[in-house]
Amino acid sequence: MDDKSRLKAILLEKSYRQGKFKLSSGKESDFYIDGKQTTLSAEGGYLTGKLLFGMIRQSGKKIDAVGGMTLGADPIVTAVSVVSFLEKQPIPAFIVRKESKKHGTEAYIEGQQNIPPGATVALVEDVVTTGGTLLKVIDRVEAQGYKVGLVMTIIDREEGGAEALAAKGQGYPLAALFTRTSLLA
Repeated sequence: MDDKSRLKAILLEKSYRQGKFKLSSGKESDFYIDGKQTTLSAEGGYLTGKLLFGMIRQSGKKIDAVGGMTLGADPIVTAVSVVSFLEKQPIPAFIVRKESKKHGTEAYIEGQQNIPPGATVALVEDVVTTGGTLLKVIDRVEAQGYKVGLVMTIIDREEGGAEALAAKGQGYPLAALFTRTSLLA
C-alpha cells in the first residue's frame, strides 16, 4: 500500500465519523472529520508530514516556513518540519494563535524568530470547510510581512472553502491531499 492510500485508511479508521455534528464554521453536518486523531498518531502524523512536504517540493516554490492556526495545525506543521529536516531540506514551523498573547511579546505568531523577514510560507489545515480559519491565518501572516506561497489541507470537505480562498485578494489555490469525494470513494 502506498503512503497516500495508507493515510486514507488511517483517516477513515481514526478520524471519520457519521452522525449529526456542529462544525467550527457553525454549519451542521452528517459527518465529522477529527483530523487530530490521525495527525496525533505516530504513523498518521508521519504520513501527513511526508505527503504535505512532498506537495511543497512538487509545487516548485521556495517555501521558507510552514504554519497554521493552533490547534488543528500544530501536529501538522511539526510533522512537515521534522520530515523536511530528515529529507535534508529543513523548513521551520510556526503556529498562529487564535488570540494574541496577553503577556510578553503579545504576538499572534509563535516560532517567528525562525522565519526570515519577508519569507514565503506554506499554510496548512487538517480539514477545510468554509476556509474561514485559513483566511484569518492569511491575514495574520501577511500583516507580519510574509508572503503566502502555498495553502494546503489534508481534507477539503468541498463546501466552499477552496472557492473562498481563491476569491481572496490575488487568489490562494487550495491544494488538498483528499477531497470529501476522494476520501469516501
